[in-house]
Amino acid sequence: MPKTAVRLEVNGIVHTVDAWPMQRLLDVLREDLKLTGVKEGCGEGECGACSVLLDGVLVNSCLVPISQAEGASITTIEGLATNGTPHPIQQAFIEHGGTQCGFCTPGMIMAVVSLLRENPNPSEAEIRNGIAGNLCRCTGYVRILESVVQAAKSMQQGGA
Repeated sequence: MPKTAVRLEVNGIVHTVDAWPMQRLLDVLREDLKLTGVKEGCGEGECGACSVLLDGVLVNSCLVPISQAEGASITTIEGLATNGTPHPIQQAFIEHGGTQCGFCTPGMIMAVVSLLRENPNPSEAEIRNGIAGNLCRCTGYVRILESVVQAAKSMQQGGA
């Protein structure tokens, strides 16, 4: 099967890329569009490091064939900041130590963006459920939970 032109909007910018229909969205984002905030951890949809929003829905980009992203709107971690100012969720992770090595952080933050859009005032159990598809081996999750609680408070007070 030959490569095909795929049109998609990523972080507000329309792109047309030539890709194999079953090429992973993850690879197009990292290799073709140079958006390296999207990470490959397991490549099997188990770790969440490659999480992005596809038409507003949280997905593991390692599991999405680029052909399924035709015409879609995709948001990556790079698309959250505004004019160099971190998104309130990014800021909360910075201020409350929700990141250590940083490998899981982009996917974790994208999961939190999705969670807080659906539920702006989650309980601890709802936060745990909202980030359940994202693995972190450094923080022990306590700082991540604190970061999410603070981000929710900040956003309720008009942070985004």
